[in-house]
Amino acid sequence: MNAPVKFDDLEVGYDIPAAIGMDESEIQTPCLVLDLDALERNIEKMGRFAREMGVRHRVHGKMHKSVDVALLQEKLGGSVGVCCQKVSEAEVFARGGIKDVMVSNQVRDPAKIDRLARIPLLGSRAICCVDDIENVADLSAAAVKHGTEIECIVEIDCGAGRCGVTTTPEVVEIAKAINAAEGLKFAGLQAYQGAMQHLDSYDERKAKIDIAVAQVKDAVDTLKEEGLECDIVGGGGTGSYYFEGNSGVYNELQCGSYAFMDADYGRILDKEGNRIDQGEWENALFILTSVMSHAKADKAIVDAGLKAQSVDSGLPVIFGRDDVTYVKCSDEHGVVSDPKAALKVNDKLRLVPGHCDPTCNVHDWYVGVRNGKVETLWPVSARGKAY
Repeated sequence: MNAPVKFDDLEVGYDIPAAIGMDESEIQTPCLVLDLDALERNIEKMGRFAREMGVRHRVHGKMHKSVDVALLQEKLGGSVGVCCQKVSEAEVFARGGIKDVMVSNQVRDPAKIDRLARIPLLGSRAICCVDDIENVADLSAAAVKHGTEIECIVEIDCGAGRCGVTTTPEVVEIAKAINAAEGLKFAGLQAYQGAMQHLDSYDERKAKIDIAVAQVKDAVDTLKEEGLECDIVGGGGTGSYYFEGNSGVYNELQCGSYAFMDADYGRILDKEGNRIDQGEWENALFILTSVMSHAKADKAIVDAGLKAQSVDSGLPVIFGRDDVTYVKCSDEHGVVSDPKAALKVNDKLRLVPGHCDPTCNVHDWYVGVRNGKVETLWPVSARGKAY
């Protein structure tokens, strides 16, 4: 397990962006700020939704890459563990005390397979995806070598067009090979429809998931006929969890962004046509930024540019204000349209990032704030763990 962070020798403004007990106005920028009240409400709400639907929630650790957040999701939301995309990420969570870790991705490189096989030695369940029968022998050999067990789930391509097999006979063939391999255990299916998560229309998202559910049900039923039960039928994201959760087919959700929210997810609509960041979920993650120049009367320049965020899903949105707009950025500068000259140098703004996952990965720390005070500092534990 990771040792607790010792702050005594860490300098604010160099090692860390803030100190516990500090006023929010004193936090060094740009940095990631978490509204702890909103975060806790989001986590508790998703936990309640999962229980009401009778499914488990395996939180997606690639979103926050934080052992502390994952442990909070266990405590407040009843999550059963984490899924993540890389073996190195999985190892961070296992070392941090998470006892059930899934690599919801393929693991093919021999060195990575070897590390995956050692994760159970850290006291954690280790699960990975398989979409090629040739992968089975390599996983088996590594598990046998280390005297461990790797649980394998067959990935179905149910619309994302990336990894995964597309037919039930392929699913059955791989599942049987896993079941027969020494050191491996067939654990079920991975069926995440990522391509539709950000479709604005509720009905369009549902139509895509209806197709996926039928495809997955056929695989589950056929496997059962072959004597193979699925402990895990996993998938579901922030834009679709209610479809999978109420399907009667899926039994595990893999939602991630719901806890923090971002501008791109916030734009999608719920069943009633409302944005999901205006009722269903709250913005809990912000890039805190400061005005560093106002030499031009109609624009303010802030210190959060490209190096403080990912803009692959669009520019950030300024939280709680409609009089100023973040309009452009370069490496170290953000341009804020300020037609009424409402801002002044050293004013701070909260930005809702366009895409939370890659934004979190460029920071070292989360600054947890409650009632205007810094309550906690959490490291981005798996930052840079991309292998």
